[in-house]
Amino acid sequence: MKLLLLAALLGCLATVFAAPANSVKWCVISSQEHLKCSALAAQAPGFSCVRRENSLDCIIAIRAGEADAITLDGGDIYIAGLNNYNLHPIITEEYGSPSDTYFYAVAVAKKNTGFGFQDLRGKKSCHTGLGKSVGWNIPIGTLVAMNLIQWQGIDEQPVEEAVSEFFLKSCAPGATRGTKLCELCKGDCSRSHTEPYYGYDGAFQCLVEDAGEVAFVKHLTVPDSEKANYELLCKDNRRAPIDSYKTCNLARVPAHAVVTRKDPELAELIWTMLNSTLPQQGVNLFASEAYGAKNLMFKDSATRLVKLPPNADSYLYLGAEYMSVIRSLKQDWGPNGGIKWCAVGHAGTTKCDMWSINSIENDVTSIECENAPSVEECLKKIMRREADAVAVDGGHVYTAGKCGLVPAMVEQYDAELCSFSGGLCEISGATASSYYAVAVVKKGSGVTWENLQGKRSCHTGIGRTAGWNIPMGLIHKRTGDCDFTKFFSSSCVPGADPNSKLCAQCAGTGNILGDEFKCKASAEEKYYGFNGAFRCLVEGAGDVAFIKHTTVLENSDGNSPSWASGLRSADYELICPGGGSVPVSEYSRCHLARVPPHAVVTRPEIRNKVIDILKKQQVQFGTGSDSFFKLFQSEGGKNLLFQDSTKCLQTIHTGTNYEQFLGQEYVDAMTSLRQCSDTTSDLEKICSFHSWHQNK
Repeated sequence: MKLLLLAALLGCLATVFAAPANSVKWCVISSQEHLKCSALAAQAPGFSCVRRENSLDCIIAIRAGEADAITLDGGDIYIAGLNNYNLHPIITEEYGSPSDTYFYAVAVAKKNTGFGFQDLRGKKSCHTGLGKSVGWNIPIGTLVAMNLIQWQGIDEQPVEEAVSEFFLKSCAPGATRGTKLCELCKGDCSRSHTEPYYGYDGAFQCLVEDAGEVAFVKHLTVPDSEKANYELLCKDNRRAPIDSYKTCNLARVPAHAVVTRKDPELAELIWTMLNSTLPQQGVNLFASEAYGAKNLMFKDSATRLVKLPPNADSYLYLGAEYMSVIRSLKQDWGPNGGIKWCAVGHAGTTKCDMWSINSIENDVTSIECENAPSVEECLKKIMRREADAVAVDGGHVYTAGKCGLVPAMVEQYDAELCSFSGGLCEISGATASSYYAVAVVKKGSGVTWENLQGKRSCHTGIGRTAGWNIPMGLIHKRTGDCDFTKFFSSSCVPGADPNSKLCAQCAGTGNILGDEFKCKASAEEKYYGFNGAFRCLVEGAGDVAFIKHTTVLENSDGNSPSWASGLRSADYELICPGGGSVPVSEYSRCHLARVPPHAVVTRPEIRNKVIDILKKQQVQFGTGSDSFFKLFQSEGGKNLLFQDSTKCLQTIHTGTNYEQFLGQEYVDAMTSLRQCSDTTSDLEKICSFHSWHQNK
């Protein structure tokens, strides 16, 4: 009997934890949505509907397995991605032509009403819903950021209260009934279709019927027949025609996306159901009028659904810029004290821990340490607020920028360009540092730029400037072939596919068997980074090393670490793309490119905090300080946390984005190289999905 009961119990557990059955339970939040969903379900066995009162209840139901999917806007995607729900976007809507997987948040007013965006205090406002991207997060976040709504943070008052004091009256569905934020609403002020002014069309109708004077909607909301009667309010207080949304908007916002639990089989089933099963039955997912409302389950303006790259999550999908807007409304900046620095690998973490200990002052730590196995994992941690900053090379500045992170400070390698005013290193003549990307070979080897094909190569790491982006960009321009495994006979490119020829020459930690660090993009791979790539050449693992112009001199002629003992710089030479070779000291006339320096990247909302702390840290531990700990020197490795050649950190001017920092020539080179999809990391593919998809 006991065995039978045990067997029955195990059977139940197996049912609960089994892979998903061939069915999808869609969560709906109104009777109209339920009507449409039921009509779809009648056309497709395995598709069913679950009714809940609002988006949050649906998120909870999906987390519990009571439902499987729902389409959400950015604000709700953020909530769904929080740790207590852990839902992931898997499919995005596409709008119009060209193929847009984003839309613009705009402020709309009737023509000739005589006020601008900066004159909204005391006006009546129409919002799509409390916490919604276009109708709340973006406009309210913008008004707070511009100091038009003077809000001191959640400790002083809820942001809803500050908004109530700013606008005369509002309809913000989802707000507390009986408050000014619900005063203009026509129904029950709920975030559902039982409130006529809910959603994009509802907020616009609120404006049409003169309940409100401004509506916060998306750029596709105003019907063509009505465009002549309405205008956009621009942030600079101009007004513009409705179709001028690309130059007059509050923000560009990621499209609505389908979210579900993190389960690849379930995600594939949902995709198949929406993209194949239902369309084969002649179902139009993007038509809602027959069911008594608009934008039911999906936006009526959507033209098709697009699968997101694997491993997308809410943070990567929304991007750091949008996430910073949400956090500005929640005053969710994390700890008030120091910042969390992201260190790559064991050696980097060891130095960071030493930095952290030395940064303690009055029992307060200015620097806390977070570690990751690679720079890209650091970037993810910064986006997720698990870390705050990291110093990276230009290639990773490019990737970070695609993810919405911003460059804050730049490494300066020329001491004469560092001016110390009051002990603080500042921009001198607005001159940014730079370095040269070079190709180094052993003198007399016979290796030239022209006969590189078929040789063995040593690279600093996949996606890095001097070691990959510049040389492989030049090689791609020469061959037109994106399969770089064909060009060199074998290579060491840390961070590449460990099973490919690009990792064949890597050494890991040097252990003969079972080395988990072989070809990893961290200091545990002894051929990683500038010095590692040069070591790869020195030890005979490669015929050419792609490094920066100072690397050979930093590891020879008495400046040598133990592995380079006795090396002479005269035994190495640079090969020139135009032909010939020169001594390593003549890099100014024989190089692959002049490239931007390494920079500190961070989230937009904490940029100033990171700069302030780093300024103080380099006064204590930078060049010229008498501290035992040195910020720009590395024990137990080279170029840990910062380049050892750094003389100071300089502030990058406010508002400088990653493209402006890198320069058009470098951005053009990266754009060209990105024609080869294999050269783009999974992180960058997710972060740049919207622009990549449009240009595809």
